Amino acid sequence: MGKKILLVDDAPVIRLMLKDILSFHGYTVIGEANNGNEAVKLYKELKPDLVTMDIIMPEKDGIEALRDILISDPNARVVMVTAIDQRESLIKAIRLGAVDYIVKPFEEDRVISAIKKAFGEE
Repeated sequence: MGKKILLVDDAPVIRLMLKDILSFHGYTVIGEANNGNEAVKLYKELKPDLVTMDIIMPEKDGIEALRDILISDPNARVVMVTAIDQRESLIKAIRLGAVDYIVKPFEEDRVISAIKKAFGEE
């Protein structure tokens, strides 16, 4: 089994696209969440090796979820997924401790590059 990844995005199509890319490259998607509250809950239950985290979501946004995950596990690896116009939020996420980011619409190469960077494989 490859490294375990939790996908967090309120858009099912984005989660599906990421799941296809990651699975193809040997990673295992162990869970999916569509808001920040679910993300924090699933992170604690599943203990993934990495999380992909959308910034704009209902209930709890990706910045708040990132903060909560890092409080519970300072070694958590989180790659933010963002729209091009969310620069300020993205900078805030990186300062909080996100390891990298992917901009939507994303390219497969960029997704894998961010994941490998997060795992220290590149």
